[in-house]
Amino acid sequence: MESLLSPEDARELKEALSRMGLIATGERVALTPLTGGVSSQIVRASTPRGSLCIKRALPKLKVAADWHAPVERNEAEVAWLKLAGSLIPGRVPQVLGEDGVSRAFAMSYLDAARYAVWKDQLRDGVTLASTARALGEHLAAIHRGTARSAVLAAEFANDASFRTLRLEPYFVAAAQANAECAAALHHLIDTTARTRLALVHGDVSPKNILVGAEGLVILDAECACYGDPAFDLAFCLTHLLLKCVWAPAATEGFLACFDAMKAAYLAGVDWEPRPGLEARAAALLPALMLARIDGKSPVEYITLASQRQRVRGFARAWLLQAPVSLDTIRNAWSKEPA
Repeated sequence: MESLLSPEDARELKEALSRMGLIATGERVALTPLTGGVSSQIVRASTPRGSLCIKRALPKLKVAADWHAPVERNEAEVAWLKLAGSLIPGRVPQVLGEDGVSRAFAMSYLDAARYAVWKDQLRDGVTLASTARALGEHLAAIHRGTARSAVLAAEFANDASFRTLRLEPYFVAAAQANAECAAALHHLIDTTARTRLALVHGDVSPKNILVGAEGLVILDAECACYGDPAFDLAFCLTHLLLKCVWAPAATEGFLACFDAMKAAYLAGVDWEPRPGLEARAAALLPALMLARIDGKSPVEYITLASQRQRVRGFARAWLLQAPVSLDTIRNAWSKEPA
């Protein structure tokens, strides 16, 4: 409902739509805020020609910690959507317009009646390995199609934003809360920051994956950067492991999704030796698990102190061991007492 938006926000978004040529001057449009994100204002705009989605980055993220980020990240997301759309057609929203004045852009609206959020499916115990396999294939296609490109490395040189949005709030914050792991985490930060091999999405989370009859759609590329493709793989695999704490009855299904995504992704790697990429992803996995407990953006569904300590203890131990195989982490986690 438009009343949920402030009058100023509603006015600014309508003006942005007008500047993008998506509504005519004075044309009626209904604005409905959408939920789910912490970093942007996302609104459905119902126009006489149909619905679309308009997105505007927030300077301060909607989390408990004090976390600010540059609003220019919208430009990185638009560029990622356009490029990814050429590599995996139909698997990302179509960009409909951009507005430099408001730092907003418009994209196709995907109706919840036709697309389920993968996170919601996982919560309900719907653990289709086919979804995870397709995501692994799509990510590998993006990384393969952008690997070792000096042109794209320059176009997506968003290192400062990636540090602000990912490295600092995740790993630096986790290091501050876990002194015994600080050296390992800072080494990981340095390794990730200097590895620039392909176009990285940066937020491959089940909440950003829609599943429809024609396939999945990848959303929310605000963190896009030319960097380490292992980060995208590890980021999503981390979520699949943590879901075992959220819905323990579906643990077998989550681990099957882990296996399917890992296998599909690694099968598509041809820009570097697979063992090296897997070793970097394996090192990132326990670090990301720890970050989702003690970083600035903890997962909201692990709330009990005993659950948090379970994840924390496991992640600390493996972070210090520097594993080189994803299966090593996966198999050890499968044996952890619930």
